[in-house]
Amino acid sequence: MLDDIKKTLWATADKLRANMDAAEYKHLVLGLIFLKYISDTFAARRVELTKRFADEADDYFLHECDADMLADELEDRDYYKEVNVFWVPEAARWEALRAAAKQTDIGKRIDEALTVIEQENPKLKGILDKRYGRAQLPDGKLGELVDLVSTIGFGDDPGAARDVLGQVYEYFLGQFASAEGKKGGQFYTPASIVKTLVAVLAPHHGKVYDPCCGSGGMFVQSEKFIEAHGGKLGDVAIFGQESNPTTWRLAAMNLAIRGIDYNLGKEPGDTFTKNQHPDLRADFILANPPFNISDWWHGSLEGDPRWVYGDPPLGNANYAWLQHMLHHLGGSGRAGIVLANGSMSSSQNNEGHIRAAMVDADVVEVMIALPGQLFFNTQIPACLWFLAKKKAARQGEVLFVDARKLGKMISRVQAELTDEVIKRIAATVAAWRGEGGEYADQPGYCRSVKLAEIAEHGHVLTPGRYVGAEEVEDDDEAFAEKMQKLTEKLGEQMAKGAELDALIRQKLGGLGYEF
Repeated sequence: MLDDIKKTLWATADKLRANMDAAEYKHLVLGLIFLKYISDTFAARRVELTKRFADEADDYFLHECDADMLADELEDRDYYKEVNVFWVPEAARWEALRAAAKQTDIGKRIDEALTVIEQENPKLKGILDKRYGRAQLPDGKLGELVDLVSTIGFGDDPGAARDVLGQVYEYFLGQFASAEGKKGGQFYTPASIVKTLVAVLAPHHGKVYDPCCGSGGMFVQSEKFIEAHGGKLGDVAIFGQESNPTTWRLAAMNLAIRGIDYNLGKEPGDTFTKNQHPDLRADFILANPPFNISDWWHGSLEGDPRWVYGDPPLGNANYAWLQHMLHHLGGSGRAGIVLANGSMSSSQNNEGHIRAAMVDADVVEVMIALPGQLFFNTQIPACLWFLAKKKAARQGEVLFVDARKLGKMISRVQAELTDEVIKRIAATVAAWRGEGGEYADQPGYCRSVKLAEIAEHGHVLTPGRYVGAEEVEDDDEAFAEKMQKLTEKLGEQMAKGAELDALIRQKLGGLGYEF
């Protein structure tokens, strides 16, 4: 039933956006869902307090309480803050906004509501995106959107309402990512990839870190995993960072809507140059950094202590991400990272030397090749790296898993890993680690390989080379290396082009031309 509700809500919301770009519209819809969540949980706590104030057997019972006293008591902020419920001033409550949905100034009213909520709740400072008053929607559409969001959240049970709103929020994130295509992929990692990372890492407790957290999907899935395995919300401490300000806000809202406590740093910022958690040593790291980014380098990173295994190339951040995550792992910590396939075999600009040093240091634990078309509107083939600061078992070996043929198409352009496939992969890794079941190599699927054999293959970490699909893999590897070279060359040429453009403008400016 909930799936049908989500689809109906999305179809209606998408219809309302008229000609507005999905990237802009996303913030309007998700912001309203968050505002509805805040208001619903506040209202549910208010109902609960009203009942307790009247119950003689309850510690909160109010003797000789008249209507005025009850009204005053219900406005005491401490009753809400003690159970981590955001305080919502009267003018900002959902029913007040819903009553004004047809007014021409509804956008301004929503912005004002968000402003006072931020003022009353320091945890939300800088998080709420106040863009409704200037939204480029046709007359009446914003009011219709308010009416639509009013239908989300069922019953008086705050836990049930939170779950419904959380699922709707997550579903809408995925739909917006699909609508935005490649750009949307920058803030949203497809669910099956996140589930695979979480299933293999099994983050039961401790500190969980994502240095490029997007909209927070890794954290949400980690909490779901913990709850599904008998743990409770709060068994892990969440640490994250995100450079894009609007995506940083999405992540904070995504976590808050589920009651997950978090530390995403004081502000959005670049992980390499403005590290928000310099002293953090995490038990688990899950990340999907942007692939092959060429404009990441800054002079201040020269000789950085994170580059233990070698200086990353200036034109590609892949090995900077890998080393950043190793730096932030605790003594027995594990990391799972999504990267482009080229990272497994590239020998350009010191990458081969760094990879060899990492393999020889025995910090590479598991390598998984993924099917194509898992990401929104991008054909770049990807893989999963699993790193361990200190392996608890299987020292001197790396497990290779080739899952390239295990994807299932869910649309004409997109595939996913089914829950059954994810369970198979997780069980394979667990057995290999000695954590349940018996491990055995399976030709064409998985194989445990000694470091000496990996060295014989030039420290290439492509699973197909080891599990029995070498001919096919060689083609993929050649393609990946070619793409890597072309990407780096393009980045260099674009940088030179920008320099020349600036120089031409400077020269023409000296001749009196204006731009």
